[in-house]
Amino acid sequence: MNKPVTGFRFIGQPRPRHEDARLVAGQGRFTDDFNFPDQTYAAMVRSPHAHARIVSIDKTRALAMPGVLGVFTGADCQADALGSIPHDPVPKTRDDMKLTGPGGGDIFIGPQVLLPADKARHVGEAVAMVVAETRAQALDAAEVLDVVYDELPFVLQSEQAMRPGAATLWDEAPDNILVDTNFGDAAATERAFAQAANIVAMDFHIGRVTGVPLEPRAAVANYDGTSGRYTLHAGSGGAVRQKRELASILGIEFDTLRVLSFDVGGNFGTRNRVYPEYGLVLWASRKLGRPVKFTASRSECFISDYQGRDLVTKLELALDGAGRFLALRATNISNVGARCVSLSPLSKGSGLITGNYAIPAASLRALAVFTNTIPTQAYRSSGRPEVTFAIERLIDIAAAKLNIDRIKLRRRNLVRPKAMPYRNAVGMTYDSGRYEENMDLAMRIADWDGFNARRRAAKKRGLLLGLGLANYVESSIGAPKEQARITIKPEGDVDVIIGTQPSGQGHETSFAQVVSDLLQVPVEAVHIIMGDTDVVRAGGGSHSGRSMRHAATVFSIAATALIAKGKRIAAFALGTTPDRVDFNDGRFAARETNRSFDFLELAQEIPKLTLPDDLAGGLAVVADNEMHDPVFPNGCAICEIEIDPDSGGLTLVRYASVDDVGRAINPLIVDGQTHGAITQGIGQALWEQCVVDADSGQPLTGSLMDYGMPRAHLLPSFVTEIVEVLSPTNPLGIKAGGEGGTTGAPAAIVSAVVDALKPYGVLNIDMPATSHRIWQAIQDAKAKSAG
Repeated sequence: MNKPVTGFRFIGQPRPRHEDARLVAGQGRFTDDFNFPDQTYAAMVRSPHAHARIVSIDKTRALAMPGVLGVFTGADCQADALGSIPHDPVPKTRDDMKLTGPGGGDIFIGPQVLLPADKARHVGEAVAMVVAETRAQALDAAEVLDVVYDELPFVLQSEQAMRPGAATLWDEAPDNILVDTNFGDAAATERAFAQAANIVAMDFHIGRVTGVPLEPRAAVANYDGTSGRYTLHAGSGGAVRQKRELASILGIEFDTLRVLSFDVGGNFGTRNRVYPEYGLVLWASRKLGRPVKFTASRSECFISDYQGRDLVTKLELALDGAGRFLALRATNISNVGARCVSLSPLSKGSGLITGNYAIPAASLRALAVFTNTIPTQAYRSSGRPEVTFAIERLIDIAAAKLNIDRIKLRRRNLVRPKAMPYRNAVGMTYDSGRYEENMDLAMRIADWDGFNARRRAAKKRGLLLGLGLANYVESSIGAPKEQARITIKPEGDVDVIIGTQPSGQGHETSFAQVVSDLLQVPVEAVHIIMGDTDVVRAGGGSHSGRSMRHAATVFSIAATALIAKGKRIAAFALGTTPDRVDFNDGRFAARETNRSFDFLELAQEIPKLTLPDDLAGGLAVVADNEMHDPVFPNGCAICEIEIDPDSGGLTLVRYASVDDVGRAINPLIVDGQTHGAITQGIGQALWEQCVVDADSGQPLTGSLMDYGMPRAHLLPSFVTEIVEVLSPTNPLGIKAGGEGGTTGAPAAIVSAVVDALKPYGVLNIDMPATSHRIWQAIQDAKAKSAG
C-alpha cells in the first residue's frame, strides 16, 4: 500500500467537518428555507398516462377556485417563446467514449420543454402549472383542472422499445434508438473467440433506482420588475450551469439571472441537471409580478425526479484452457426514458467494460433508447456499478462452470502494476492502481481465511452463509473547466471563491485544508464561498467525483500565482527586488533584512505601500484551469450474508472495503463518503427498485411505503481501508473518494447471496435480492431437483 507523501500540515489530516456545527444546529440554507415577501405558490398538474396526446386543457374551473392567480400550459409557453432545456448529454472531455447516433450521425435527445403542448410521454410529466396565494389553494385548483387526453400505446423496457412495431415516442427516432456506437476491435475479438477453449455468457438487467433526497425538489423565484433581474433559489450540483441553461430557456441575458444553491438536501446526480419547475417559477414570477415557490411532495419526486441505472448488458467471455481471459463481447442498452438528459452512464460504462482485468480484445455495442418512463440521469458512480456488476458476476459464473477457484481466476487476469498506465481493449487508459494488492488487503481485513469455520457454525444453526467479492475500477472526469478566485484580506481572512460546490461532501472543510497547506495560512482563516452566481462566475459543479481533483488543481495554480504576486509586494515592503525575496515555511523574506511576513501579515502591510497599478488589487488572483485527464479510483469489496433457507430472510453480517482514492485530503470525510456509498450500493442490491406496471404504465413505487431503503439496523459495521496510489494526472495525485463504495457493492452483495445458495445450484439472482426472490430461487431449485 502506498504511503501518502508527507510534509503537509492539514492535507491528509482527519479534521471534523467545519460545516457540521451549522447544519446540526438547524442553520442550514436549504431551498425550502428561503422565502420572499408576498410569495405565491405553484402546483404541477401531472400526466396520469404513460403516453397520451394532450387534446385540450380547460382552465375555467381552476381559475375560479379561491386564491388562484394563474394557470399555465404548454400553449402559454409556446406563446411566450420559451425554449427547451438545453440538455447537453454527451460528455465533452477529450478521453470520454465518443457516442454517436445510429450510423455515426448526430444524437437526437428529445427536447424537454417546460410544459409540453403536444404529448405527455411518461406518467408524472408536468402538463400544466397552477399558481395561487397558498400552496393548499394551488393544489386544490390543480385537482380540478380539466385536461382531456387521448391515450397512446406505450413502451417501458429498452429491449421492447427496439422491436419492430413498438410504440414510438418521437418521430425523429422511429425505432426509439438514439445512440448506436461500436467500440473495440471486432475482428480481433472474433479471432480470439474462435480460438477459445471456453466461452461463458450471461445477460443482466441492472434496474432503476431513484435518489430519494432528504429535501424534496424545490425552487423559489423572484422577478424584480424595476431592475429586470431574476433570482432563483434551487439546490443543485452546479449553480453556474443552471444559470446558463435557465437564461437560455427564458431567452434573457445571462447577467439578469442570479441562481443561489447553498446546502443541497440530497443529490447523488439527481439534481445536477435543470428541471422544468425551475424555469416555470421564474417565468411565472415575471408574468404575475410576485415571487413564486414550488416544493415537490415525496410522491411527486418518485414520479418526476430524474432516475438512475436501468442498463441491459449482454456479455460473453472467452477463456483459454488455463483460465486466462482472451476476449469479451458485450452489448450495453441504456434506457434514457422519455428524453435524454445524460449519456454519462452509457459513456463511462463503455470505457470500463473490461473492469480491472487484462482482456486483450473486446468488442462493445453501446445503445441508448427512448421509453415512456422518467428520464434517467448520471446517478452516483454513473455507469460504473452496472458494468462492474456484469463483469464481476460473469467471472463468478465462469469460475463455477469451469470449476476454477474464483480468486485464482481473478488473480490470473488482473492488470499488473507494471502495466500502468494501462490501455484497455476499448481504448480507455487507466492511470495507476495495484489491483491485486487491494484484493489481498480486502481479503485480510474481511478474514477471508476464517470464512469456512463461520459457514460451518451457521450451518449448525440451520442457516446458509455466503461470501461475496467484487473488484472495481471507475473513471472520474467531469466537466473540464474550473475557476478559483482567492483574496487575502487585511482583516485576516482568506476568501476562496470556487465554481464547484458540495451536496454534502464536506467541501468547506477539505477545500480549506488544501488552500491552507498551499499558502501556509491558518486553516481557520480560509473561507470557502460557493453557490451564488453573483459571486461565482464560472465552474463545473459537483459530479463524476470531480470536485476535489479540479478544485485542488486550480488552487495549486492560484497559489503559485499568489506566491509570485506576494514576492513582488513583499519586495516593496522590504525595500528590495522580487528576485531577492524567498517564500519558505510560509514567510516572505529577503537576505538583506531580518523582517519577514506571512500572507496575512503581508496583506496588512499593503495599505501602507505605494504599489504599481498591476498590484493595486493586492493579494488577489483569478485562476482558470481546463483538465481532460481522467483518473481511475479502484478497490475491492467483500461481504458475508446469512440466509434462512425456510423464509429467504437475509442478514448482512460483514462488509469490508478497500478503496484507492489517490491522495486522501481528509480521511475522516473519505471514510464517511465510503460508508454512505457502500450503503447506497447495498440499497440497490437488496431493496431499491423503481417498479412500473407493465399493463398500465403506472409506477408502483410511489412512496416510501413501496420503495425499499437501507436502514441503519439492517447494516453491519463496515471495515474499510483507504489506499493512496497517487495519480500522475494532477499536482496532488487525487483520484476520487465519493463513489467507489457504490461501484463494487451490488456485485459483492449478489456474489455473496449466490455463494450462500450454492447448495441449490443457483448461479445468479436478479437485483434487488429480496427475501421473496431468494425464497423463490430456493423453491425453484428444489422443484427442478425433484423433477
